[in-house]
Amino acid sequence: MPSRFGFARLLGPSYLLRCVVFHNVVSEGSPFTKGMWVDTTPEQFEAKLRFLSQHYTPVRLADVLSAESGHALPPRAILVTFDDAYASVAEIAAPLCAKYRVPAAFFGNAAFLDNRQLAPDNFVCYVANEMGMAPINAAARVVRGERELPLRSMDEVFSALFPILSLAERKSFLDALAREAQVDPARLAAEARLYLTREQLVGLAAHGFEIGNHTYTHVRCRRLSAEEVTREVDRNKAELEALTRRPVRSFSMPYGSSADFTPELERHLRAAAYEAVFFSESVANGRRADPFHLDRVSTRTAGDDTFFFEMEVMPRLRALRNRLFRPAHAASVDARCPS
Repeated sequence: MPSRFGFARLLGPSYLLRCVVFHNVVSEGSPFTKGMWVDTTPEQFEAKLRFLSQHYTPVRLADVLSAESGHALPPRAILVTFDDAYASVAEIAAPLCAKYRVPAAFFGNAAFLDNRQLAPDNFVCYVANEMGMAPINAAARVVRGERELPLRSMDEVFSALFPILSLAERKSFLDALAREAQVDPARLAAEARLYLTREQLVGLAAHGFEIGNHTYTHVRCRRLSAEEVTREVDRNKAELEALTRRPVRSFSMPYGSSADFTPELERHLRAAAYEAVFFSESVANGRRADPFHLDRVSTRTAGDDTFFFEMEVMPRLRALRNRLFRPAHAASVDARCPS
């Protein structure tokens, strides 16, 4: 392993902080997540924690933020994070993190706590898996008319349709989808019980998980108005802080793309005293990493060899590509799965 790390360093650039993002840790997938690449089995997750604890130094978000004040991070610092509101984080992931003494940060959406409603991505996924793309295309035409080309996969809904919809248009699309599919998303949410309860979220915070903001209803942020930013970002922060009685000081970009990080959103987060913003483009965070642009690896592999390649080789190559061929923080291709 030391020789592998040495080889990876030859690729450059130097790596300040490794970050990895997980979502749902479950033994078996469901129609609500199948095909979104968000599921990790408990066995795979435990293997990754074992690998990280052996070859890296797990750190807390507090350690990362302290590094900005001159407190150096340890060698091979790794920050483990979770996106979305999945109950499996409390039921399966948190006990495994405690077992391996790996701290973690959890970025949640307050709208889905207690399974009051179904997240848009899980709703689209359910319809695609159970009924195909026809209802989804019919709902898209209700909002976009004939301008909307046929959507061939749920990936295209997340990466092509959602980015161009306003918040009001997204609601119209989801309402139309419920009609076309003849299902009640609220009933599905109550039956599926995919998401954390308020009590579970409080438990995560009490056991040392850093709780961060992931917007109230998991929205693409590039078209949010000032009023919608208040509704999606500030409301989520207020509800999470009221539950955990701890400050929310970090933000994770839904879908992970820097293309959604508008100057208006950045100004809003800075004015609200956020200290870190996370993306999921699997790029190495260099020695002069901006805390308002910390990238994470979204891992989809099994096995130590491929996990090492995901963590050490590909992020460096992407960082090198970006430095050579694109302006810093240029809009990039959206992550394949919702984050």
